[in-house]
Amino acid sequence: MELEIKHVSKKYPPSTMAVDDFSVTLTPGVWGLLGANGAGKTTLMKMMCGILRPTGGKILFDGQLITILDEKYRDVLGYLPQVFGFHQDFRVYDYLMYIAVLKGLAESTAKKKIVPLLEQVSLTASKNTLIRNLSGGMKRRVGIAQALLNDPQVLILDEPTAGLDPTERIHFRKILSAFSKDRIVLLSTHIVSDVEHISKRNLIMKKGKLLVNGTTEELVSSLEEKVWKCVIPAAMLESVSKSLSIINMRNEANDMVSIRYIAEKPIPNSELQAPHMEDVYLSYFPRGLAEEVSEHV
Repeated sequence: MELEIKHVSKKYPPSTMAVDDFSVTLTPGVWGLLGANGAGKTTLMKMMCGILRPTGGKILFDGQLITILDEKYRDVLGYLPQVFGFHQDFRVYDYLMYIAVLKGLAESTAKKKIVPLLEQVSLTASKNTLIRNLSGGMKRRVGIAQALLNDPQVLILDEPTAGLDPTERIHFRKILSAFSKDRIVLLSTHIVSDVEHISKRNLIMKKGKLLVNGTTEELVSSLEEKVWKCVIPAAMLESVSKSLSIINMRNEANDMVSIRYIAEKPIPNSELQAPHMEDVYLSYFPRGLAEEVSEHV
């Protein structure tokens, strides 16, 4: 099973290139999609779901254009957008039944699927609650449940763990890891730890382009002997920040500051640190600023 994105681009008038010549072949497993706000991730995923048409290039599922497969492709697709819509008067169970009907599931099949799904996302006790009365994290869990309803072969998730607490995120990662055994899962997130331990490969996207495609191990190893820790006087922080890519900092006693940073050559009295995926992400997006490209959608 393969989902091929071949030289896909999306241009918005007059000249904004939201996705620029993006190519990758996805196979079963979890794929992390990382990038700053505005990198083009949402636009890319909407094209992969058939919601948007590419300006150039093509997307194929098992060798066939998804535009030609049309409904057959939607039957094997699960999608969680950043913001999913629901009628204000929907209760959790009724909403999932409604989505099941839209996905073409028989009522008897839907009932069999919804009950264990509610248990899986810890919403059984809230099945008769109006969705508008749920917390942000619980609404996100409803969204996750609807994406899994049709047991999709291709699952595309846009910021699925936004609003989830750490325990919920760990539980969700376990669900995804088990689910992805023989299915394609693309997970876009700003929470790097959500993909660090479960992703097959990680795609780093910047200004609409695919910069890097590698395993967690490959990406982390690229920063071997480049991540350091040092304690400096707080008065030095401003000047040091101009020459170092500082990842984290913590105030210490006696007006000192502990910094973790990326550098080819360390400043004096630094200790070498083991790199993590968060370090990799911040090495590409050191200032944490939004990209110049606007996603528009």
